Amino acid sequence: HLRRWLRKRGIRHRIARKGIESSTRLGRHRWTIERTMSWLAGCRHLHRRYERKAEHLLAFTAIACSLICYRRLTK
Repeated sequence: HLRRWLRKRGIRHRIARKGIESSTRLGRHRWTIERTMSWLAGCRHLHRRYERKAEHLLAFTAIACSLICYRRLTK
């Protein structure tokens, strides 16, 4: 059921099979996600969830993403 859920959202699952595929190629996508999550964790307000309302948390996440993109573009 999880693979169907991913497929509906346009995400391809990729699991390396032992002896057939190498797991080295799997890490490049994971590293991108982990790097992005660490950038977001650098924002103190998002590090711990201070906001009780989901709308506020999403707003702060959007602001943090905007600031991260702005900093990356100005370098």
